[in-house]
Amino acid sequence: MTAPVFVVDSLPSGGLPGGRYVLDGPEGRHAVSVKRLRPGEDVVLTDGRGRWSEGVVEAAEGKDRLVVAGLEGVHEEPPEQPRVTVVQALPKGDRGELAVETMTEVGVDAIVPWAASRCITQWKGDRGLKALGKWRATAREAGKQSRRVRFPDVADAATSKQVASLLAGAAFAAVLHESGEEPLAAAELPASGDIVLVVGPEGGVSPEELALFAQAGAKPYRLGRSVLRTSTAGTAATAVLLARTGRWS
Repeated sequence: MTAPVFVVDSLPSGGLPGGRYVLDGPEGRHAVSVKRLRPGEDVVLTDGRGRWSEGVVEAAEGKDRLVVAGLEGVHEEPPEQPRVTVVQALPKGDRGELAVETMTEVGVDAIVPWAASRCITQWKGDRGLKALGKWRATAREAGKQSRRVRFPDVADAATSKQVASLLAGAAFAAVLHESGEEPLAAAELPASGDIVLVVGPEGGVSPEELALFAQAGAKPYRLGRSVLRTSTAGTAATAVLLARTGRWS
């Protein structure tokens, strides 16, 4: 799928009335004024939840209206298996958005912000809601850029106990940590179900958190000889998992 992707509120399974859709607002402005799409060019409309339809630009009107035709069929992309969730400790600055962006581009299915004990950044009150909104907006934009039609879910910020509960229900649970004796690239992975991977903060995963996660069934694994930043470790690990599970075949 190489045509540019734009997000709409919904795509009915029976198709769009008359096979046409007027893309306006921020998405229409991006299509007309930024992408400068013209009649005859292919586009994909998606709801970001797996449904998509491919059409052709019929007209570009003003600065923010794109008329798309040929949308008779609506397709649905099934969820990938196994499903990969990354529990991402809150990094400082804008590194969280970088992590979300690159993990989305690689193909992660869900991201859980984690308020680890050693996190420098804390999400509280309005500041936390604003930061969460940025993560979700970043996942949406990165999903469009990478031509995805099923964007990753970005959950509410989780406590360590909530992360442990998530790990306990996974088909495969792992914590990226230098104490791991086994490399992630050699781990035995399931063909289906949930793979949940924990990425710690700049200060590392605390011994208490490691113990809590071990009780939930999550072993420590290492990626390689070097230690990656918290903002890049999840992306590298997801790539390893997707290649080994056959999702990149």
